[in-house]
Amino acid sequence: MRPLRYSINVTLDGCAHHEAGLPPDEESMRYWTAVMERADALLFGRVAYQMMESAWHKPATGTWPDRMGEWQIPFAETIDRAKKYVVSSTLSGVDWNAELLRGDVGPAVQRLKKESGEGLWVGGVRLPLALADLGLIDEYEFLVQPVLAGHGPTLLSGLRARIQLELVGRHEFRSGVVALRYRPTSVTD
Repeated sequence: MRPLRYSINVTLDGCAHHEAGLPPDEESMRYWTAVMERADALLFGRVAYQMMESAWHKPATGTWPDRMGEWQIPFAETIDRAKKYVVSSTLSGVDWNAELLRGDVGPAVQRLKKESGEGLWVGGVRLPLALADLGLIDEYEFLVQPVLAGHGPTLLSGLRARIQLELVGRHEFRSGVVALRYRPTSVTD
């Protein structure tokens, strides 16, 4: 069974908005590239999919835009070629090596997890909340940004049951970001 890993940048006060933390640097992009490379497929909700596609879908010209630094290209190449699944009831279609998942997300993700491979990755805010509520996330990875945002969407806001986690990994970046990896040990009401 493939594990489902949830990874996200989060500020010290729990904000999970993609612009609330530090801007990406070479070290963090190498880290995120490795995270993407460990996944056989990526899971996105509509909002995260559209945001990531607008930033990382390789242009039809086959050339990355000039705004992108050389240090960003390995990440861009990795996410661009990755298999993607998009959970949405409003999109009529997807591209970017993606497949649309409609209906009940639980059985669809359970089916994907049963396939052989290294693992699945999920990012974003709302879809991971639904997957956490269903007990489908096998590993949580939070890249804690040394920032207090004071506003914005908060991490797993509205979670129905408390999830006890066990620390399984830690990595400190020169920027002050700390990546913390956890696995669930139990779910309690």
